[in-house]
Amino acid sequence: MTAPTAAQPSGATTGGHPQRWLILGVICLAQLTVLLDNTVLSVAIPSLTTELDASTADIQWMINAYSLVQSGLLLTAGNMADRYGRKKLLALGLALFGIGSLCAGLAQSSGQLIAARAGMGIGGALLMTTTLAVVMQIFDESERVKAIALWATVGSLGFVCGPLVGGFILEHYWWGAIFLINIPVALIGLAAVIKLVPESKNPQGDKPDLMGALLSTIGMSSVVFAIISGPEHGWFSAQVGVSALVGVVFLGAFALYELRIPYPMLDMHFFQNPKFIGAVSGSLLVVFGMGGSLFLLTQHLQFVLGYEPLEAGLRMAPLALTVVALNVTGIGPKFLMKLGVPRTVLLGMTVVALGLASIALLGGGTDGSYWGMLLGLFLFGLGLAVAQPAMANAIMSAIPAEKAGVGAGINGTLAEFGNGLGVAVLGAVLNARFAALVAVTASSLPAALAAAKTAGERAEIADAFASGLQTSQLVGAIAVFLGGLLAAALLRRAELAAPAAVPAQGQSVDAAEPVGHPEQAK
Repeated sequence: MTAPTAAQPSGATTGGHPQRWLILGVICLAQLTVLLDNTVLSVAIPSLTTELDASTADIQWMINAYSLVQSGLLLTAGNMADRYGRKKLLALGLALFGIGSLCAGLAQSSGQLIAARAGMGIGGALLMTTTLAVVMQIFDESERVKAIALWATVGSLGFVCGPLVGGFILEHYWWGAIFLINIPVALIGLAAVIKLVPESKNPQGDKPDLMGALLSTIGMSSVVFAIISGPEHGWFSAQVGVSALVGVVFLGAFALYELRIPYPMLDMHFFQNPKFIGAVSGSLLVVFGMGGSLFLLTQHLQFVLGYEPLEAGLRMAPLALTVVALNVTGIGPKFLMKLGVPRTVLLGMTVVALGLASIALLGGGTDGSYWGMLLGLFLFGLGLAVAQPAMANAIMSAIPAEKAGVGAGINGTLAEFGNGLGVAVLGAVLNARFAALVAVTASSLPAALAAAKTAGERAEIADAFASGLQTSQLVGAIAVFLGGLLAAALLRRAELAAPAAVPAQGQSVDAAEPVGHPEQAK
């Protein structure tokens, strides 16, 4: 049939594309650039609070504007990639991301930087949907698990290396350089994509769902705004209540709209598949814990323990090194092969939760101790290396191959939304605990420390922040552990019910099928 052939690049039917590993390196470079910008701002917080007079809410929106725009557009971008070509969208995303980075690096106010970050999110959405979709197209089933594990490794590396890269740059340059460095990387990636990456698309793909993207973006942004505003304005204030209500209404409208249109960006029937639901819940909560934890830990290292930006970044590096070591050596994927998806997800998320608890109980104080934090970061990295490839496999295998872009969009949406929600929720928990312990009118921790009149007051403020950090990390640990139990139970249920898997829009969905559905098998 012609349609399956068009959806696969040349060589995909005979063991994969002949240059598949080189292509994987190219698209991982593009992905790494996007993911670095999820966390690179964390070490620049001191500079931004002074040079741009940014409040805590401003800082959170600088981070969340990027994440939430991506979250709202990823599914639409996935539809566009499936219909018009994944290579085209990957190249366009690199170009837009580079332009947005230039605007961010030259921003002169908090508002300008937030707007530029939102613009970068558009390019990032195009990139994030196409990288995993291309992996699904150029690797056959025999190598796909290993390829996705390496792809997931880059994802974790991006989250963790943002503070390290940002710290190194801030040691030598001003804060805008953390964005301008994206430009040469984007140009190199663009040239490599044009030359190496094969085009793949589904010529009978679905129409872009612009209304769905609009509804989901407004809904998620409103909910997160309510969470961010809660500690400052009160959880029962009119501002928070109205924002939360708007979010719920728009997300509800989004779900209803997707059920009624012929070409939804998110087929709601996927949620009848326990495998899909289990993988979605696990992915969301793992990134929730990681995003919120890193946002708060980098502040703790700099403001409370007194490390310079580069020193703080280096102390976060063990998390990334653990993930890289386990997946590059193939140890991480072996857990999936030996234990199966449910047990692998449960094991990984339990270890992640233990890492967060270790950070809270052993490494979150003000005595300058780093060893408890080091243990927590190691456990965190071990859990991510085990759980993330398994969950990405589960999500992509629950979706038809011709919708690989949509599947990648769902996976990316979970990552971006989970990161933004983690920053908002765990930041809100920390702020609530901090406000309960000390009475300050400053809008940020650095401002509160600067306003302190005596060493005793500064110590009291630092202790309050450390206590808030411990509370927030424990909340994250509990959420991740419970998410692991839920995800494993649903994935196990899907395995047991594999012969009676739920169809989605006329497509058969085999919950026990390996990663991807090769179109030539149809």
